[in-house]
Amino acid sequence: MKTYSALAHPNIAFIKYWGNRDQALRLPVNGSISMNLGALETRTSVTLPESAPADHLVINDDEQSGASLARVSAFLDIVRQLSGQKAYAEVISRNNFPSSAGVASSAAAFAALALAASRAFGLALSEKDLSRLARRGSGSACRSIPAGFCEWLSGAGDEDSYAQSFAAPDHWELWDCVAIVEAAPKSTGSTEGHALASTSPLQAARVADAPRRLQLCREAVLARDFEKLADVIEQDSNMMHAVMQTSTPPLMYWSPASLLLMSEVTALRRRGLAAAYTLDAGPNVHVICTAGSHEAVKRHLEGLPGVSWVLVSPVGGCARLLGAN
Repeated sequence: MKTYSALAHPNIAFIKYWGNRDQALRLPVNGSISMNLGALETRTSVTLPESAPADHLVINDDEQSGASLARVSAFLDIVRQLSGQKAYAEVISRNNFPSSAGVASSAAAFAALALAASRAFGLALSEKDLSRLARRGSGSACRSIPAGFCEWLSGAGDEDSYAQSFAAPDHWELWDCVAIVEAAPKSTGSTEGHALASTSPLQAARVADAPRRLQLCREAVLARDFEKLADVIEQDSNMMHAVMQTSTPPLMYWSPASLLLMSEVTALRRRGLAAAYTLDAGPNVHVICTAGSHEAVKRHLEGLPGVSWVLVSPVGGCARLLGAN
């Protein structure tokens, strides 16, 4: 009986994923672009105990039941189907960053689980197929499989909806300073939020404009053009949150501290610091910086009211197997 362990990083989306055209397969309504966060990680181990009566899940030392366990078991059912095995699994996972607070904990978790579980069940999947598998657990998890700067291709169906790297981690030394204003889990999770996206009258316009934003973002990263990157990621973040706020029922992830931080970041950029904000589905603010400005940005964020602490991360690598024992 072997235990397989894997590590994956969360990612911060520059061009956002919000809304599915197929909820079961988690096929997105538009493509997205992200950056892996190398200092943040999830480590997950998977064991297949003999004669286990059910799946067992422990996250950050807390035994899980209810919806969390059901979601992981449903994902493991996919792995069981792919492998032709029916064994139940013991899954132990740990983050070094807050869960369910808009820091892509589910992305890292399902990327690490996809790798560890597939190996535990005897599968040797390609990077593409690992990305497709991770997507089934959490859409953005597909972007935590490849390294560096990644693009999730929306595809026509399950076979061609996956993420691939378009720039290596060392292509551009960007940093993410994550200002934590709320570490508690959000009241409405991303899975529920995606299902509401189509109720917003703004979603169709956001999706229709996505190819333009994807192209601008891709070009900005490849050219290492920070001004161009800042403009497109802030616009894209604002567009996604506008959809959230106009859904039925509306989702308001921004807090007063979030609004203050967004204003402060734009003021910092006017003063010459290379900094730009983006928010995922949560109140915490990701501030993307260049290597020359991230220390000053971190110090400034730490002094603002409402900021509990600041996580700092450079660009990260791919999901990787830690070993088997």
